[in-house]
Amino acid sequence: MIVRNAFVYTADQVFEKREIYIREGNFAQRAEREEGEEVLDAEGCFAIPGLLDIHFHGAMGYDICDASWEAYKRISEYEAANGITAICPATMTLPVPELENVLKLGAEFSKSGQGGADLVGFNMEGPFISHARKGAQNEKYIIPCSSEAVDRFLRASEGLLRIIGLAPDENPDFESFIRENRGKLILSLAHTDAGYEEARRAFLAGASHVVHLYNAMRGLHHRDPGLVGAAADSPGVNAELICDGIHVHPAAVRAAFRLLGKERILLISDSLRTAGMPDGEYPFTGQTVVKKGSRCTLKESGNLAGSVSNLMDCLRCAVLQMGIPLEDAVACASIQPARAIHVEDRYGSIEDGKKGNLVLLRRDGKLSLEKVIKDGEVLG
Repeated sequence: MIVRNAFVYTADQVFEKREIYIREGNFAQRAEREEGEEVLDAEGCFAIPGLLDIHFHGAMGYDICDASWEAYKRISEYEAANGITAICPATMTLPVPELENVLKLGAEFSKSGQGGADLVGFNMEGPFISHARKGAQNEKYIIPCSSEAVDRFLRASEGLLRIIGLAPDENPDFESFIRENRGKLILSLAHTDAGYEEARRAFLAGASHVVHLYNAMRGLHHRDPGLVGAAADSPGVNAELICDGIHVHPAAVRAAFRLLGKERILLISDSLRTAGMPDGEYPFTGQTVVKKGSRCTLKESGNLAGSVSNLMDCLRCAVLQMGIPLEDAVACASIQPARAIHVEDRYGSIEDGKKGNLVLLRRDGKLSLEKVIKDGEVLG
């Protein structure tokens, strides 16, 4: 396939008007057109890499913790249709055997070639989190940090487990746990009431990731900077950010970009099964959530749960409502998450040899989705 007349997002993170070549499912160097080769006129659209969501739970009425083939298939199809061509879904806080089943089935699905988006990893949000900052997680399944459980999860996922979260405030020996496991996967601070000093100790021990910055943690205070301040002071630490317009105020989003620098921000959706669904009540790991408009809350407590937006929606919101430059937002939703979970050799940018996944967005002031190309084939 040859894509012509597009403003292409390059590896230098700028837009240039040029052609894109895809051969045998991968981006390729400029070459003569082959006989019968498809030529696609992008009609002046932006051409960006397929996005990668490293933290979301579900969509279209399904959650990956349903641990069903149908759930994985429908979720991956929905994501791909919306321009998210690679996924690293997140698990909820559940009993260890249930989490193992979720990971085992996901590992099988990732090898099947079925569905839409490529499943390239897992992000375990629980179960090593804090009761004090559990958010919408089910607290009865929270357990202390366990290296034995980590090894079980890694085996179940066949090595696809990329990130696992922990709360230093709930695990006194957190530094030893981090040192013991930092060579196996990415250690993140998640759903934690840790103060600045605790968080800094965790980062110095080898944790390098923050789950949804600002949410399920202490706020940034001038006498207690908390996890936000500790992340800002730790250059090797990446931070997820939900830009759905509900979870984080636009000014706080802009502040995060200034505090950490755009290179360390990872856009995520944190979407639940409610994404793509009508208003109503939905099951949620032994609880019930209520979707009303663009907000999703726990029925019992009214606490804000995950989002109802996909990552492409969040990218648009960041650019059109929060003032983040398009070039920065695209990087934070493609190459930076790919680097964060170490899949940048195949995903995250339009470069020779990488998977031929790209998205055409209209230059209409709305960034409307025109086409999704996956492995060199137009979807839909």
